[in-house]
Amino acid sequence: MTKIYCDIADKKLIKIFNKKKIVKGFTTNPSLMRKAGASNYKSYSLEILKITRKPVSCEVFADDEKNMISQGKKISKWGKNVYVKIPVCNSKGKFMGEVIQKLNNDNIKLNITAVYSSNQTKKILKTINKKTKVIISIFAGRMADVGKDPIPEIKASIAMAKKFKNVEILWASVREPYNYLQAKQIKCNIITIPPTIIEKIEKFGKSFDKLATDTVKGFLIDSKKSSFKI
Repeated sequence: MTKIYCDIADKKLIKIFNKKKIVKGFTTNPSLMRKAGASNYKSYSLEILKITRKPVSCEVFADDEKNMISQGKKISKWGKNVYVKIPVCNSKGKFMGEVIQKLNNDNIKLNITAVYSSNQTKKILKTINKKTKVIISIFAGRMADVGKDPIPEIKASIAMAKKFKNVEILWASVREPYNYLQAKQIKCNIITIPPTIIEKIEKFGKSFDKLATDTVKGFLIDSKKSSFKI
């Protein structure tokens, strides 16, 4: 089964989506935190963790190994359901293997983010143990945005990760509801989805005839509201 995590930092929405059985966890990042109006990263994260007991990924925002490790250790102590998000590389393109290995060896649950290739997955797997939980987040949507097919990279990553019972592959940067079905087809462990797309997934099942009539009704309503005449 492909688990759905909600990609959001808005506390009001987290309260709503935490009640949904379809949602098995949450992922955040500094950009989502900023958009949600967070001014203090730690206190805002702790407020989120009071809302849900489901897994929550909170990301470091340092750009060097020493401070990433320091931030990761602090974040890991915020709650038992916390996964520390570590970028696969820093802004200079350096692989953060030292950070991943250090935190992993300290039994800190990790979400390795901004992964784009199975080669990066291979490097991550060489760095970690086989007992501490690790999520590898592959940014499928952003790959597709630049004309690259994410499916082969995700499938290759899933195949490699099968040797690790503690590792889950996550489909990230969802662009449309159909991505959920694609993730299920290739047996991806997790997919992280924004709230608006989760709501569309909950409405799966409409027939083609129903879609056609609903679409035409929408056009008709808008034309009447605009008082269009020919």
